[in-house]
Amino acid sequence: MSSTSSSMSTSPALPVNRTEFVALVAMMFATIAFSVDAILPALPAISAELSPELPERASLVLTSFVLGMGLGTFIAGPLSDAWGRKRIIYIGATIYIVSAAVAWASSTIEVMLVARVMQGFGAAGPRIVSVAIVRDLFAGRGMAKIVSIVMMIFTIVPAVAPMLGSFIILGFGWRGIFIAFMLFSAISVLWMGLRMPETLPQQNRRPLRVKLLLSALREIFSYPSVRISILVQSLAMAMLFTMLMLVQPIYYEVYDRAASFPYWFGAVALFAGSASLLNAMLVVRYGMRRLVTITLGIQIVLSSTMLAFSLGSLAEPYGFAAFVVFQTCLFFQAGLTLGNLNAIAMEPVGHVAGIAASAIAAVSTVLAAAMASPIGLMFNGTIRPLVTAVLIMASLGFVLMLYLSRHETRQVIAE
Repeated sequence: MSSTSSSMSTSPALPVNRTEFVALVAMMFATIAFSVDAILPALPAISAELSPELPERASLVLTSFVLGMGLGTFIAGPLSDAWGRKRIIYIGATIYIVSAAVAWASSTIEVMLVARVMQGFGAAGPRIVSVAIVRDLFAGRGMAKIVSIVMMIFTIVPAVAPMLGSFIILGFGWRGIFIAFMLFSAISVLWMGLRMPETLPQQNRRPLRVKLLLSALREIFSYPSVRISILVQSLAMAMLFTMLMLVQPIYYEVYDRAASFPYWFGAVALFAGSASLLNAMLVVRYGMRRLVTITLGIQIVLSSTMLAFSLGSLAEPYGFAAFVVFQTCLFFQAGLTLGNLNAIAMEPVGHVAGIAASAIAAVSTVLAAAMASPIGLMFNGTIRPLVTAVLIMASLGFVLMLYLSRHETRQVIAE
């Protein structure tokens, strides 16, 4: 077999060129980021109309979506192995679109939150299965190259989504955001349905056996390194989700930057997108565990400094500038920790990689949403709840990483 064919095995039925394939996969990836970031400018209007007595509850539209996504992540992968890729994408997109329609028509915050959970549940289908499709069609360096290009395109979405959301709200009101969600999903799934063949032939499908699934899960969570890395990954994701929940009210109410919020958010997101490139260079030198530990240690110092600034009421414009730096570093931290922590968790479970990937992503996402949700409700017109929560979570993650390092050192000595 030639080097080209070994690095990339493309289905002969694939009717699209590589550029179109990357664009299609990137669009399915982007469903998650668009669904979270585009709604940020709508939170004040949602709280004013659906929850005027408790406006802070509007931020739960973010973590409720993430919670549903985590639950959907757990089953989307195994079901696509059993039923085929396209069927799960169709089912997931249908749930997503119907749920977005319910959210559009909602008259209470409770209905909105239930709809967002189901919307996240449906979004997990296209998001997770798109990764499986890449794995079906490419291997080795070919797969790594495709994923890298997709992720580079993907980083643009969080940068432009709040700005796009602001334009939609300006023209159609906050409910127009959910119409945009429906159109976005419908276009991506129609494009996929018309242009992409099924990438998992019937003979390659694996029946869904609950007993085997439970056995694999017991084995996955029997490894201390898996359990610890999932906990740290949950804490790192919770820091990110907490920032996403509170960044809009902080810009609007604390710093009076409502008009410029989408532009600041976009600039920070674009800059933070380079963290993955930096991680690729640093991880070779420092290793995954040490790099995660160093990053969390730096976050402890930054959060402690920011907390001191907030207690001292740093004068404007220095207070806002300090917060933008803090926000940038927190977004940057995600690129230096989440991928490495996922890789650490996957190390001992390569023989059940499919189930392990779904389980690790699902558990960490659900735990992160559960931790971030109550913190988002603590907003009191200052940055202190956010900074304090990040400081506590970074400290816990740092301690857990030190424990993991010592546990693995003792294990090596014992062997």
